[in-house]
Amino acid sequence: MSTIGIPVKLIHEAVGHVITVELKGGAAYRGTLYDAEDNFNIAMKDITVTAPDGKQSHLENVYIRGNMLRFIIVPDMLQQAPMFKRIGPNGMKGRGIGSARGRATILRAQARRGRGGSSSASGGSAGAGSRPPIRR
Repeated sequence: MSTIGIPVKLIHEAVGHVITVELKGGAAYRGTLYDAEDNFNIAMKDITVTAPDGKQSHLENVYIRGNMLRFIIVPDMLQQAPMFKRIGPNGMKGRGIGSARGRATILRAQARRGRGGSSSASGGSAGAGSRPPIRR
């Protein structure tokens, strides 16, 4: 089972707002989003359709299959949506170079700080096979 990604959360947050959708065929639909599915199938109402040749028309309701979408323009106010916020006391920490790179990065960071299993409590060398901590 996979988690829901940010684009899917964003399209669900846009329900009730005016969005613009461009289809693969070149037509643009601008209207109120009133339903969205996880596979990007969307339902809109009060739509202004702009055909690739520039001709405009009006539709009451439309349902668009997700694989027909080229891109979606959502309101700028959704930049403040909660999914873009980092939560917790360390919300803005730990996002530097090397984060989320696995166990090797953690061990290198501990070695730089003088921690880890390769050093004894007094800070000396633990044995013939150990390496000294990296100092920069």
